[in-house]
Amino acid sequence: MGILQFQNVNKGFGQGTHRAEILKNITLDVTEGEFVAILGFSGTGKSTLMNLIAGLEAPDSGTVTFRGGPITGPGPERGLVFQSYSLMPWLTVRGNVMLAIDAVHSGLSKAEKAAKADHYIAMVGLPHAAHRRPAELSGGMRQRVAVARALAMEPELLLLDEPLSALDALTRANLADEILEIWEADKKTCILITNDVDEAILLADRIIVLNPDGTLADPVPVTLPRPRDRAAMNTDEAFKALRGQVTQYLMDVGMAAKVEETRHLPNVTPIHGVPRAVMQAAESNLDERYLTFAGLHKVYPTPKGPLTVVEDFELKVNKGEFISLIGHSGCGKSTVLTMAAGLNPISQGAIRLDGWDVEGADPERAVVFQSPNLFPWLTAKENVSIGVDKVYPKALRAERQDVVEYYLERVGLADAMDQGAASMSNGMKQRVGIARAFALSPKLLLLDEPFGMLDSLTRWELQEVLMEVWSRTKVTAICVTHDVDEAILLADRVVMMTNGPQATIGKITEVDLPRPRTRKALLAHPDYYAYRQEVLDFLEEYEHGAKPKPKPQTIAAE
Repeated sequence: MGILQFQNVNKGFGQGTHRAEILKNITLDVTEGEFVAILGFSGTGKSTLMNLIAGLEAPDSGTVTFRGGPITGPGPERGLVFQSYSLMPWLTVRGNVMLAIDAVHSGLSKAEKAAKADHYIAMVGLPHAAHRRPAELSGGMRQRVAVARALAMEPELLLLDEPLSALDALTRANLADEILEIWEADKKTCILITNDVDEAILLADRIIVLNPDGTLADPVPVTLPRPRDRAAMNTDEAFKALRGQVTQYLMDVGMAAKVEETRHLPNVTPIHGVPRAVMQAAESNLDERYLTFAGLHKVYPTPKGPLTVVEDFELKVNKGEFISLIGHSGCGKSTVLTMAAGLNPISQGAIRLDGWDVEGADPERAVVFQSPNLFPWLTAKENVSIGVDKVYPKALRAERQDVVEYYLERVGLADAMDQGAASMSNGMKQRVGIARAFALSPKLLLLDEPFGMLDSLTRWELQEVLMEVWSRTKVTAICVTHDVDEAILLADRVVMMTNGPQATIGKITEVDLPRPRTRKALLAHPDYYAYRQEVLDFLEEYEHGAKPKPKPQTIAAE
């Protein structure tokens, strides 16, 4: 018998017609010392499953037992780390950890409690910050405190409920590595809820997918030898095969069905459209170097003098090309994008689009931000219509509505066009944002970490949506991202930026992979991991704020 057992567990919420069955017939056996990763899309019931283990919820039917006894409520033998840090803001790091120790180890002397707090604070690498309060800590440091607090309870079972999902990619990777080191040292039984396939493979002995219908898939054993090196996994054939297997399963069970063709795009010309005669006359000139960044600088005044954030950014982009712009936080990616959008004045140099200098915001340059910025009191259709009505002033009202509905259908919102934005999930809101941008028929599409606020699996889905719609329009596009897989999946070229300040282009990689692209197809392509390694090597070189001398690159598009 394992340390934890689920036997035919069912759990739902609501009454009557409003009832939703979340978990169905869950049977699971976790053995002592095992590290299990539960993987699934948002809304599949992962956190409900965790709450049943923690004793925060009770099953409607079936049993959940710990060491053979029923779980009837929370207990110190089950330590929980949430997605949000849940720290006491008025207490220091040490004070937050001492809360757990006082609650669980009340019989210890003051000196013994202090030694225990110091031990676990050191284990997560925070001795230097022991006397700081949460407001003085980064997101990664706060989550380290939450991990230390859970470990200080010395639980028999450690429960990690998406503990890394609120962190940036680099902090997330570093903290995942630290959790792995702690587990290796202690071999505590651990259950991790995650939406990140790589994280699950790196950490777990078994991966179990929670299907969208609330059932558990058959467990997938992770037989890769420990300790596991994140960097080496990119060249490990067993890792790549497992990554492909798990990814394919998730895509098969989780991706929305392909959109049916029921609407056609009307033949209407946007206000910023180039007259056909002009377009034909200039076609040979404008297809190449359609978008150029020439000697681009961005300087901000500060009390200590001018601060150059971006320096001598040079790039030539062909018409219809998709560029991914990647680099560590603070490297000026979004600064370049907002200058291209006309939302941020250029300090020096120029950006030219279709033969004209970029000056001020214009619907010919559509932007999709990390947060979709919808009007919450309007429906999806009304949010998209605002821009379309301005861009197609000579089109009939029915034609404008056809444009709106065409793109909302393309992003999978055919049945939610009249739903209010306030009641939408983050993923649905971002679909509206993507539809709104494409509906403007822009000359340039600018995407600023458009999926950064979404969980990994929702991000996959929207990447597929974006690629499907882009393949129809072939609009020139630049996407700022910190996700290596996303950068390669979307782009014709990945443009890598050096660390700021004075950030510039450090390397450009041409991605010669077939289109149309799907994640499943790319993971199986023999060249995919070579491209991935190239980008990872560059990012690793700049990982800790280093500023190696940029290597000279050819900047013109072929």
